[in-house]
Amino acid sequence: MRKFLLICIACCVFLPGFSQTLKSDSALKVLNLKQDSVLRANKFTKEKKLADELKQDSISIRKEYASKLNAEKLKPLVIFPLINAGPQSGVIPISFATEKPDPNIKYKLMFELVSKNPDSLMNEIDGGLVEIARVINLHYASGVPVKNIIPLIVVHGPALAAISTNKYYNDNFKIDNPNLKVIEDLSKLGGKFIACGQAMAFFEFKQDELLPLVKVSLTAQTVLSSYRFKGYIKYW
Repeated sequence: MRKFLLICIACCVFLPGFSQTLKSDSALKVLNLKQDSVLRANKFTKEKKLADELKQDSISIRKEYASKLNAEKLKPLVIFPLINAGPQSGVIPISFATEKPDPNIKYKLMFELVSKNPDSLMNEIDGGLVEIARVINLHYASGVPVKNIIPLIVVHGPALAAISTNKYYNDNFKIDNPNLKVIEDLSKLGGKFIACGQAMAFFEFKQDELLPLVKVSLTAQTVLSSYRFKGYIKYW
């Protein structure tokens, strides 16, 4: 009888703890299972994301090379009616064009030049100047006479480097300024270059570090606004 009582007491004392241990072990197992599930899901997500990124990269590469191949095919057709600032400044003649600009209008074209080429491409003509040359070539090829094409180039930000002297370019990039010929060609067409004085101060440009033909304004913002009232159309 005494043994039976002792066993009962022991059960009363240890069984709740044992039960609690079982519950704790069970909770740990559930947490571990949940953790494993989350880890597997995360791994799957990463793998899927990586696969999607690789797929996008593959698509981008195909598009890039398709574009290059197409450009190569068109290269023999490209002409440079006024300014040759490299392949991207050319025009593909379209003999069947039926919509043409009025050749009697004064085409006052205002361009904003704000960025420079990456350092690795500083030996190439500034991308913004290439596009300006292309726009002017397109107008001329469409029948607009040179006398009616009036370009204005507003320069601020890092793009000031493009209109700097050869000395400045050599001192800072160790090469001759590749933009000089295009700038000269634009100037001969009546193109006006205006630099932003605020940008010059910020980027520490001195006036004599810019080409002599460059005008300087207190700020590019007043040039952009005032020339609109003079009838200039801002391209970008």
